[in-house]
Amino acid sequence: MDRTTPVRPGSPDPVDLVVEQWAQVRPDLETGAMAVFGRLHRIADAMGARMQAVYGRLGIGRGEFDVLAALRRAGEPHVLSPRELTATLMLTTGGMTGRLDKLERAGYVTRSPDPRDRRGLRVTLTPAGLELVEEAVGAGLAVQRQVLAAALAPDEAAELDRLLRLLLASAAG
Repeated sequence: MDRTTPVRPGSPDPVDLVVEQWAQVRPDLETGAMAVFGRLHRIADAMGARMQAVYGRLGIGRGEFDVLAALRRAGEPHVLSPRELTATLMLTTGGMTGRLDKLERAGYVTRSPDPRDRRGLRVTLTPAGLELVEEAVGAGLAVQRQVLAAALAPDEAAELDRLLRLLLASAAG
């Protein structure tokens, strides 16, 4: 197994401290679920910070990356309406406008009238935006793969993915 960072299985972590504190004051509580979701929350926060650092080196934030990535995933010609972007990213229209303003000023997207709807706009990924998102997605995935490989063997990562899929379906349903 290729582990780039030493991982000590069974070593106490900050979640263990929280669970232990609850056990002291409320020994009647079953805190297994708290431990799982506490770790998931801390993982999300830690990875969010790592991804922000990666994207920050490229001059964008996570929010701007999300817009560029949505346009890239849309396929050629990398065009979506602000409404489609808002729905995809689950943002308010105001939040989307701010991101689009920043990306347009930087030359990564353009906004133009929608030829099929006089009231609508189309957001298009520019060649510079396409180049940036390609670099950003590669850099982000490299960090994610590194973190995963430092802790889990490939079969363990696959099992974790399977279990998280089940957990997500339960939480969302």
